[in-house]
Amino acid sequence: MQQRKPKALVVDDEKNILNTIGICLESIGIEATLCSKPQEVLQLLQQNRFDVAFVDLKMSPMDGIEVLSEIKQYSPDTTVIIMTAHGSIDTAVVAIKKGAYDYLQKPFDFEELKLFTRKVFEHHQLVHEMAELREELASIQGSGDIVTRNRAMIELLDLAARVAESSISILIEGESGTGKELVAHYVHRKSDRAEKPFVKVNCAAIPEQLLESELFGHVRGAFTGALKDRQGRFEMADGGTIFLDEIGELSSSIQSKLLRVLQTKDFERVGENVTRTVDVRIISATNRNLDEALKEGSFREDLFYRLNGVRIKLPPLRERPEDVPFLIHHFLKKFSKEKNIEIAPDADKALKVYRWSGNVRELENVIERAALLSANGVIEMNHLPEEIRTTSEPKALSLEEAEKVQIKKVLQIAKDYDEAAHILGVDRKTLLNKRKKFGL
Repeated sequence: MQQRKPKALVVDDEKNILNTIGICLESIGIEATLCSKPQEVLQLLQQNRFDVAFVDLKMSPMDGIEVLSEIKQYSPDTTVIIMTAHGSIDTAVVAIKKGAYDYLQKPFDFEELKLFTRKVFEHHQLVHEMAELREELASIQGSGDIVTRNRAMIELLDLAARVAESSISILIEGESGTGKELVAHYVHRKSDRAEKPFVKVNCAAIPEQLLESELFGHVRGAFTGALKDRQGRFEMADGGTIFLDEIGELSSSIQSKLLRVLQTKDFERVGENVTRTVDVRIISATNRNLDEALKEGSFREDLFYRLNGVRIKLPPLRERPEDVPFLIHHFLKKFSKEKNIEIAPDADKALKVYRWSGNVRELENVIERAALLSANGVIEMNHLPEEIRTTSEPKALSLEEAEKVQIKKVLQIAKDYDEAAHILGVDRKTLLNKRKKFGL
């Protein structure tokens, strides 16, 4: 479908200025409607939809403030620019307080006007896009905090919803920050276990010697510090769902015990001979390549096939570029409930071209930080982390600076140091030394 040509309304009772602005706008692909009688603006607003309006401040019989008021009432989505002579700057500032976006001071030359107009339309398009995203977000139902337009993600969520009613085990794979826990919660909410507990265990965060007790519980005196009987996470999750995050980090001993629970639903607390039975739906997640772990022998094949009833592999955010603006607005809404925060065009562009090696979690953290720093209600370039600013700001670099930037970029996209070293054409030791040198 062909994109609509941008449209601008120009209101000025000086015909020479009117024609000059019209020629300038047409030269950069903007359809210009010229109006020399401000009292006719209302009729034009009823007949046309304008993206931007350039309005002269000093006119008769209606001045620019009155025209601005009409535009804001009958076409609130139109971005208004007030044109003013040097002696009327104070009145132009009043116009901005009444809803104008900016003012343009006369006299101006052709190139200055083109540059100014491009910036105005860039702002208008960004505001329009955010309004559309706001409406689209408001229409999303039932997926919690999973925000996506990406076809692959939508298909994965559809698969998750279809298998939710069963008790089949689900294995969720994906890089850190892609939303594995959100998908696990999504499955639990869609299942007939939704009213029962959802219990999370981070297998990488609990020391191996404590993990068995954490999962299965213990009795008093089972080990030093076991002062009383304690339920494990499996008992806590009885009737509901247990989410085993970072499943690839389990030791072989714990893998054996977990396999038994999957096979028989039976287990014993540490230090006890009583066999207990639970009804638990198991969802596991990993950011490791378990196929490689199977080949290496660090992960049991029989356990893998028990966990892998349904396999859901989440794509990284860099493979979902259409989701980035959507997520930006979602997190802005989340972190700016008290005020309406906008994003400056250059900052918006920087956020959209960055590769997001930390995925959705990194994007969320960046927006939360930027929202806190934007005291004036606008997220500017200097509110973003250095790595995002440097990605979008081409500049002359020394060889050492260029090397640092390149290594940083490769580390963002490579899955490990070996792959990064291969991309850079150096050995692993050289890469690690460079990383230490540059503080990456």
